[in-house]
Amino acid sequence: MALVFALAAPAAAQEPAISVPVKATPIRHFAVGSHETRFGPLEFAGGLSMTSPVDHFGAFSSFRFMSPGADVIGVSDTGFWFFGTLTRDAEGRPAGFSDFSMQPMVDGAGSSTREKWTTDAEGIAVKDDLATVSFERVQRIAEFEIERGAMGAAIRDLDFLVPRHELRNNRGFETIAYAPPAGRLDGARVVVAERSIDENGNCFAAILEGPHKGVFTVARSDGFDITDGAFLPDGDLLLLERRFTLAQGVAMRLRRIDGATIAPGSVADGPVLFTAGMDYQIDNMEALDVWQRADGATMVSLMSDDNHSLLQRNLYLEFRLLGE
Repeated sequence: MALVFALAAPAAAQEPAISVPVKATPIRHFAVGSHETRFGPLEFAGGLSMTSPVDHFGAFSSFRFMSPGADVIGVSDTGFWFFGTLTRDAEGRPAGFSDFSMQPMVDGAGSSTREKWTTDAEGIAVKDDLATVSFERVQRIAEFEIERGAMGAAIRDLDFLVPRHELRNNRGFETIAYAPPAGRLDGARVVVAERSIDENGNCFAAILEGPHKGVFTVARSDGFDITDGAFLPDGDLLLLERRFTLAQGVAMRLRRIDGATIAPGSVADGPVLFTAGMDYQIDNMEALDVWQRADGATMVSLMSDDNHSLLQRNLYLEFRLLGE
């Protein structure tokens, strides 16, 4: 059933928010043709396949929960903010999205160019009422005040430390995440490039502030590109990665980067937790967040980017990370 919620934009907003009806079909089984729920250290908790008649719906590249497992804020690589609330059934499984809206990103004049070249948003990190967003093509990391329905222009740009000439046009910073505030990195923001690589084939990354500020790299392997990431409570960095080949189609994997290897001049690395191909309910998996359930379980949520293609899907997938 489609859910429609009206959202009135304040008079000052030159680019008003768009109310978006979302039709969600539950995904009960992650592996095609199987009722298995355990995948390495992950336990499948449910998922959704989502559609909408609104043209701008989709192309989701990153999101964060503003309340655990419920209210979300995110960005699309077509230059939109999106907001919504994940609803659940009586058993706690994902059931749909309510109160979903999208708003174009705006410049200092309060209007949007609607040009992908300048609004290719790929990553988002959230702390209190501040959103930090990474952009590709015109390489940029910027801070925004969060005001649903009236998202304004960036309040400032950040120094991303990695030399600009090292960043590939469409392979820049896909990941930006806050480290745990009580951990070794003191809550610093960390950025990781999709496939901007050094002479050894490793992806450029940086700790943007704090006592460990500096540039490092993340080991790249098996042709996978980094699409998003979030820190686990213990300080390890969970990365979502994607690969596409004509022979095998699309694949995704999750990799746990040892937090102790995230340091200036280091090559950060860690084990692969799980890899999924076309025999699983996946698509172009681009977005990841980690959150804590009320019972203390560590949850991992993923979203896909449909590229506004009739051949692709907008998916939401949810897993429990076992052993946490």
